Formats: sequence, structure tokens, C-alpha cells
Amino acid sequence: MTTRTNAFGQPIGFPVENWAERERPPRTPMLGRYCRIEPLDVERHAADLFDAYGEAPDERDWTYVNRQRSPSLEQFREEVAVLAARPDPLNFAIIDLTNGQAVGTIALMRIDPPHGVIEVGGVIFSPRMQRRPTGTEALYLLGRRVFDELGYRRFEWKCDALNARSMAAARRYGFTFEGIFRQAIVYHGRSRDTAWFSMLDTEWPAARAAFERWLDPDNFDEHGGQRRSLAELRED
Repeated sequence: MTTRTNAFGQPIGFPVENWAERERPPRTPMLGRYCRIEPLDVERHAADLFDAYGEAPDERDWTYVNRQRSPSLEQFREEVAVLAARPDPLNFAIIDLTNGQAVGTIALMRIDPPHGVIEVGGVIFSPRMQRRPTGTEALYLLGRRVFDELGYRRFEWKCDALNARSMAAARRYGFTFEGIFRQAIVYHGRSRDTAWFSMLDTEWPAARAAFERWLDPDNFDEHGGQRRSLAELRED
């Protein structure tokens, strides 16, 4: 890219023509082939989520989450009520279309309409999502909302730099690693270095095409196994 300079000979960024502040994400559902994402609600989702999370034999899935797994449905309902009321993070439940049950959560957060920047977070997938395409489709549906519907310029993914699963997931979904913010936060009484990833609006069309090819039913065998990986499809 050719470097642009101003009247003082200083390098400056490329122009963003006709830019206007973006709208905030609406509290409306997103429908896919395998799952539906809808705004988190205590009455509709708390019991399903509590049961789904409770199928995990231990709490290792919560090591890098900023709260602990609730020991009781009553306490979990209180937590869900707080999360559902927040405008940012804007929390969603992931509904498995095979049975209509909530099986995980995901959120849009650090919403910055003036600059067109938004982050995906609050990702907690239950064991009921394992070996199913619901998690990948949930991320795809959020990408469509962020880029195609709302016209944001930047989609971020952040995680504990020690969270190997989250780091691998970000790369698998097509986010680009940008670096480490050292001693970024304190949670669970310990220090966290935060890994930053991003996807830009210019990168989304190729990522979207790979998602759609991966999610195509023809990409799965009779046992539900993938024929081609998302990373492989993105390289085509």
C-alpha cells in the first residue's frame, strides 16, 4: 500500500470515505441451518443452560471464564437475569434446532459504533455442542450481523493468552493474531495476559465463503464428521 502523507509530510492512514457512525446491534434473533441465536432470557434459557453446562464432568471449561459455574439453578437464574439485562455485553443464547434447547451462550461486547469496532465474547459452549456445527455456525451468524447487516469495520476476539483452545478457535474461524497485552487484567485472583485477534471487513467475504462451504450439509459424512476443515476451505 502506498504511504499517504499530509501537508507536513507526515504519514497518515488511508481515507474512509462516507463513513458514518454504525448502529448498535439489535436484540433480534439470527437463524441458521443448525442453530438459532436469540437474546438471552431467564425464563426461556436458564434451565436448559444449567442442565447443559451441568453435563460437563468438571469445571475445566470455566477456567478462563470470568465467573464460576453456578452450583444451583436458583443462583444461575440470578446470574442470567443480570447478563440478560446488560446492553453491553449483549448476551445471546445458542439454540440447537434439533431439539429447541439452549446449549451455549455468546455475546457482542465492547460495542464501538463511532469507529465500527465490536468484539465477540461470553463464549461458553456446553458439552451438547461438541462434535456439532452449532458453535461454528453461531460465529458465522454473528459475523453476518457485524459485517453484512451493520457494516462494522473490525471484529475482535480476545482471550487469556494461556487458553490454547480459545487461541486455536480464533485462528480456525479466520481471526488474525495481533499480539499480547501483558498483565491486562486480574481475574480469579490471578494475572491474565490477553491475546488479541481481529477480522476486518475486507477479510470477511473470504471468511464468509469458507464458513458457508463448511456448513453445507454435503461437507459432513453420515456420522456427522467433516469432510474438509474450515482452515482448508479458507485456503482454496
